[in-house]
Amino acid sequence: MGRRLKLVPLVIALFAQLSVGAASGNAQVADRLLQVKKIYVDSLGADHGAAEIREQLIRRLRRSRDIQLVSNPTEADAVLKGTARIWVTGHISPNARTHSPSQPTFGGFLSAELVGGKDDTLWSYLASPSEFVWNGIADDLAGQLANKLLGSLKAGDRQGPVAAGPVGQIQVSLKGAGATFPAPLYRRWFQTYQEEYPNVRIGFDAVGSEEGIKRLEERTVDFGASEMPLSDEAMLRAGQRFKHLPTVLGAVVVIYNVNGLHQYLNFTPETLSGIYLGRIRKWNAPEIRRSNPDASLPNADIVVVHRSDGSGTSFVWSDYLSKVDARWKESVGAGTTVQWPVGIGAERNEGVAAQVQQTPNSIGYVEFIYALQHELRFGAVRNAAGQFVLASISSVTAAAAAGSGAANKDFRVSITNPPGKDAYPISTYTWLLVPEVMEDSNGKAVMTQLLRWVLTSGQRKCSALGYAPLPPEVAKDALESLAR
Repeated sequence: MGRRLKLVPLVIALFAQLSVGAASGNAQVADRLLQVKKIYVDSLGADHGAAEIREQLIRRLRRSRDIQLVSNPTEADAVLKGTARIWVTGHISPNARTHSPSQPTFGGFLSAELVGGKDDTLWSYLASPSEFVWNGIADDLAGQLANKLLGSLKAGDRQGPVAAGPVGQIQVSLKGAGATFPAPLYRRWFQTYQEEYPNVRIGFDAVGSEEGIKRLEERTVDFGASEMPLSDEAMLRAGQRFKHLPTVLGAVVVIYNVNGLHQYLNFTPETLSGIYLGRIRKWNAPEIRRSNPDASLPNADIVVVHRSDGSGTSFVWSDYLSKVDARWKESVGAGTTVQWPVGIGAERNEGVAAQVQQTPNSIGYVEFIYALQHELRFGAVRNAAGQFVLASISSVTAAAAAGSGAANKDFRVSITNPPGKDAYPISTYTWLLVPEVMEDSNGKAVMTQLLRWVLTSGQRKCSALGYAPLPPEVAKDALESLAR
């Protein structure tokens, strides 16, 4: 946990890498997955482990009889490009009782997207370690991505391109504000949309869910963004109703900085609520040791770090704790801001991460993609099925599948602590909030078309940046809601 935060977020590097590669000599013609038969695997960057991951990926894809790998991008129907990185997170002895030599533990990711004709993204995915990895992480990441890609190619597209209609001629500026959780993805979406429709301008201020909702209620922005859905009572107080359109899925992870500890930790729901209620005060408390029998945990006070600003991330965290502990629900509850029983406050993900990194024996919570971007060690959490699960695209997708999904047709649903052995328990939808009544007919037309694009073409771009796409049935219901 001693690694300092990057001055330039990795998402910028990811976006830059995903924006180049197939441009030179571009002969890609595929605009649907079903048309892809020949693939060129581009460089995955110059970071540590990238070349090895590319070699493993090529080796696995060559086994498939459904596609052909080509050595020149001009011969390909589509190009697979992205970024890969591996880093050492610490060292651990495989058997503490026999004093075996310590082995390094690794973190890493493989972010990639398949780009076809007109540089359109046909598919994307982000692979992160499927479990605590001692060795073989390159093969693990490459294997995950190859399996997902080949499965998607066989299944084909569910959605075709979205027609522009009259939007191509309308000059409109839209302004939004809210959640930091999906902000990297929203900015990429809006930039890509504006490149396709240069007559449209879209601004987004990542000021946190609470402030975004406040600006939406004050009618100073056209749309808001939040991980906390608004209640009927809240919309009544605002004097207007807002349509909740789900956009993607994400997760909140537990980060920590424990003196002398160089391994991953497992956390139970009871441990997390006990720590944040101030009932569990030492790192070597029995509750923590039971889940981590081989960890060398110090007899040190736990320093709790939480968000001090109004945050959708805090809502997801407190919503989860409310579900798993009746004492938390009764004494603290869920919200973008709550009365924290213990701890130090810090603003936004970067503030919490910096506080944890600078404070020995501390614990905090941040968004999954932020932790991955900044190479932060985060723990596994025991889910409702009794399994310790790491956050990943797959485990977040499993949470949505096991949760309430599209049962509520206005999409205000919570998927924290869902059933299912593969589900990560602190997962969430994130929503765009749009007034049900928009007086500006041009703005309404553009907003409607933008949301249709987000629910179709935009879904194919989200996984490369660490967000899970919506379940197909949820995206379908959302599109039908827009049509109504």
